Amino acid sequence: MPERGVGLYPGTFDPVTNGHLDIIGRGARLCSRLVVGVAINIGKGPLFPLEERVELVRAEVAAIAERTGTAIEVIPFEGLLIEFARQIGARMIIRGLRAVTDFDYEFQMTGMNRRLDPEIETVFLMASETNQFISSRFVKEIAQLGGDISSFVPRLTLERTLARVGRAPAVGRPEGG
Repeated sequence: MPERGVGLYPGTFDPVTNGHLDIIGRGARLCSRLVVGVAINIGKGPLFPLEERVELVRAEVAAIAERTGTAIEVIPFEGLLIEFARQIGARMIIRGLRAVTDFDYEFQMTGMNRRLDPEIETVFLMASETNQFISSRFVKEIAQLGGDISSFVPRLTLERTLARVGRAPAVGRPEGG
């Protein structure tokens, strides 16, 4: 198989959702090596510390790497996204789009990144229909308010999120996720 290069999928992943994992799985098919960049973003008021977000993403993407045969690395980063992309040798930034509001922000970001380094392409993947409405922000809010987040996040992330907000996981949740 020809070399497809390095791709970068950045985000805060606070927490990692089924929507993120969908984009990671689909993005992994586009490159030979995929780096999931976990951003240090204190401004968003993270529920999980950086180290735990990295640990959760690593645990949740292991099966995707095995299934796709793509090397997937999870690396924390701080600072300018385009600089991080250069550091890891990425030629492609993968971004997920859920709605028109995502597009407006991503369109502007892509234009700025292209100006900073025209050799690094941004590739957009539309969220699958089952994940279009999932956002980490809503997952955290629903969990904090006592709602059921089991269909939005994988099992380990569910357990950790509920523990983080002071709730016990629901008994009898089906395997998978």
